[in-house]
Amino acid sequence: MSILKVFLIIFFLFNLNTVKADNQEKINQITKNLRCLVCQGQSVYDSDSEFANSLKTLVKQRLDEGLSENQIYDYLKIKYGEWILYDPELNKNTLILWLLPILIFLTGGAIIFKKFFLNIRK
Repeated sequence: MSILKVFLIIFFLFNLNTVKADNQEKINQITKNLRCLVCQGQSVYDSDSEFANSLKTLVKQRLDEGLSENQIYDYLKIKYGEWILYDPELNKNTLILWLLPILIFLTGGAIIFKKFFLNIRK
């Protein structure tokens, strides 16, 4: 009977550590997508500022309350604005951010095509 108790204790401790590791991984994933408003060009995950530390704590609290990743992002967007996210949503305000790389790629491709392939025929 005592072997069963030891096994159950080890099993529950292992599962508890797994849940904590999963929760920490989720916190890291969320904070890597949040921009630190104090530090220039750093994510909340990379920053050690007081603001970043308070956001890490806030994200942990919200996850413990059962909020999803999108609900946390929505809360932070309402509080700090769309700029806090490194990966903004596609909407009318961010459309140029999403289309500009495609336009640059197509323009560069057209220039390369014109310069190399059309000059070969001459």
